[in-house]
Amino acid sequence: MPLIDHPSGDYRFLPGIAPYSCGVASKPGFEIAHVTLHRPVPYAQGFDLIATRLAAEGRPKAALCGIELRSPAPFSFQGFGEFNAEYARILEGWGLFVDGVNPVARTNVAPAAAPPAEPALYGFSYSRPCDPSLPPTFVVAGAGELPEGVLAAEGIHRAGDTSPAGIAAKAGFVMDLMENRLRGLGGDWSDVTAIDVYTIHPVEPLLPEIILGRAGLAAVHGIRWFYSRPPIVGIEYEMDLRGVRTELRIG
Repeated sequence: MPLIDHPSGDYRFLPGIAPYSCGVASKPGFEIAHVTLHRPVPYAQGFDLIATRLAAEGRPKAALCGIELRSPAPFSFQGFGEFNAEYARILEGWGLFVDGVNPVARTNVAPAAAPPAEPALYGFSYSRPCDPSLPPTFVVAGAGELPEGVLAAEGIHRAGDTSPAGIAAKAGFVMDLMENRLRGLGGDWSDVTAIDVYTIHPVEPLLPEIILGRAGLAAVHGIRWFYSRPPIVGIEYEMDLRGVRTELRIG
């Protein structure tokens, strides 16, 4: 699908499914800044933190374009849907939707070590002005081994296969998703500044060919491996990407 302009957020988004978009890219004269919370906070409280940050920079709530969550454990598909409905109500209350479509990219994973007691905000991204001569920046939303537009157990690629070959196949499938989203945002691997991998399975066998071997110039930055599970039971491997100039850490 073509990129859609957010009328007041100063970014464009690649439509996804109801809970999130597939990714976002800045408009000319703006950049996407990425923020990591040193200490994650309960996610409802996190929206208050985001509002305070945006107000301090003179940015509208519509500038919020990316959310990163950490959950206590993977959800069932039904539980994930219920959580997403609650989450969407917050975004709608902020007036972020565009013609009923959720523009905000999202990653939501469940840490396998030291998980939070309740869903928590780990990071967020927002648009802000920059030198108009600078290239666009972007965030690619998290994705596991489900086809685009599908949120059902029967869609899981190599469902139940956690053998080394199965995980390699899942990783290759997710790399395809990442690349397609990246291209859809008008980006290229050479523009990527961060590659995040979320799985409890060994990643070293995947690095030479499946991940870094396909990442081109982005391979120089390596990856960040989060020992975490994707947000839904039955999904084993997730990734997200971004290409930004501004990385901030707060809290």
